[in-house]
Amino acid sequence: MRQWLRSSLWEVVPRDQRDTSAALRRRQIVTVLVVLLGAGVLGYSIRIDPGSDAFYLGTMVLALIWTAGALISGPLHLGRRVSGMRPVLPPIALGLAMAALFVAGALIVREIPPLDRQVRSVLEFADQGSMAVLLAVTVLNGIAEELFFRGAAYAAIPRHPVFWTTLAYVVATLATGNVMLAFAAILLGVVCGLQRRASGGVLAPILTHITWSSIMLFALPMIFG
Repeated sequence: MRQWLRSSLWEVVPRDQRDTSAALRRRQIVTVLVVLLGAGVLGYSIRIDPGSDAFYLGTMVLALIWTAGALISGPLHLGRRVSGMRPVLPPIALGLAMAALFVAGALIVREIPPLDRQVRSVLEFADQGSMAVLLAVTVLNGIAEELFFRGAAYAAIPRHPVFWTTLAYVVATLATGNVMLAFAAILLGVVCGLQRRASGGVLAPILTHITWSSIMLFALPMIFG
């Protein structure tokens, strides 16, 4: 288990993906603008009536903003494991482990009224509309967030990128005004940031993110129902 975690989160795969000074400045400018725009759209989307057409439109616009920002910023890389293979099964396993940790934490949170209310305010969105549509939105937004935060934003920060991309992710999430979402963003940001550093690409963070978020979409309503 220790070696598995070490290879997934800590051992850095040798690579040469350095941007020129001009390319780095472009990434940095795009990143700042997109974080501000995305935070505004996220803050607006979370206040729309759950299950409404406007809510789905807002979330898809947000996914489009993150994705467009990532692609405009410059080249992105999928990343590899130390063995040279693409990281697939380890990130999925890590997503499952994170989901189990969050489920255990949710059993405690539901006994704390202020935190319980914060979680239930988010779950209102899972109680409305088609679950299939919600799952698709969850997966698409998870992919888009990782493309931007662990793709474009990570590449735009030459020093301590795990810390700064996690901070940017949390700041963007705080636009929702929900403390529990911000706390989840901290943990997810750190884990996905370490995966990005280790593998050199966005594939591992994407797989962990969508595995975790998809499970939470179904698990939390059962815990707080």
